[in-house]
Amino acid sequence: MPGTSPGSAGASRPERGARETARALLALVAYPVLLLSIAGVFAIAVGGGWDTGRTTFVFQLSVIGYLAALERLIPYQRSWHPTRREWVSYGVYYTLTAVGGGVAQSLVLGGVSAVARPDPVLPLWAEIPLALLLGSLASYTVHRLGHTNRWLWRLHGVHHVPEKVNVGNNGVNHIADILIAQGCTQLSLALVGFSETSVFGVGLFVVAQGYFVHANVTVRLGPLNHVFASPEQHRLHHSTDLAEAGHYGSDLSIWDRAFGSFTWRPGREPGAVGLVDPDSFPRTESFLATLAHPWRRPVKAGDTTTG
Repeated sequence: MPGTSPGSAGASRPERGARETARALLALVAYPVLLLSIAGVFAIAVGGGWDTGRTTFVFQLSVIGYLAALERLIPYQRSWHPTRREWVSYGVYYTLTAVGGGVAQSLVLGGVSAVARPDPVLPLWAEIPLALLLGSLASYTVHRLGHTNRWLWRLHGVHHVPEKVNVGNNGVNHIADILIAQGCTQLSLALVGFSETSVFGVGLFVVAQGYFVHANVTVRLGPLNHVFASPEQHRLHHSTDLAEAGHYGSDLSIWDRAFGSFTWRPGREPGAVGLVDPDSFPRTESFLATLAHPWRRPVKAGDTTTG
């Protein structure tokens, strides 16, 4: 579905061919570059003794910038580009999400400090995959409950209000939804007693994946879709057709495979994204109404549905 790039209509055939080749190459290397950046930042930060919280924050901003640039270079849908007004709204929600994530992290910090080991019992190459699997399972469970539990949906449904999917509106969330989701995921890792180093490494991957799957880009993972979550899958997750709107994993897709919520197949694309009943939630730019929504009495049947 990607649209024609600006100025391509007046370009010669060789120029258009070169541009298309460049875009195809960029789409091919975009995800490997992201994965390599995760590994590189992790290795440098651990080796240099960097502050993990500050490193994660700067890395998150860098990932957003990288993916926002890719959205302009290899967009999936040009109509999904955020307007200036939407960027302002997304900025407000990003701040709320950051606050919610920070509070959730501080709530479990005592548990992490008391339970998590400073040095791994297992080698990092073994501990990190185990921590990723457990954290991914916890995240999948909470996310799926956000769609199937009526009260939790009144929190999580805020994220599904936008009728487009892009890296900017990944941060459109109710602050209580972030508190619950991130708190449960981090607490699961802390209680098992994974080392702080492995939790940091998993955190970098989860941050990058969370924004990657939301990116409005033409990147396709092919067979890797059966292991990693991808933009192809997450667009289906936001579909208004609930028969295809599975994919609750935002980092790994293996739990969707295991629990029957994997709906992706090559070439499958959503007809529309957003809410089945758009009037069941306040609009994204109505910040106060959105924050108050979960505690208001439902006035429509769509308020209590999960999609």
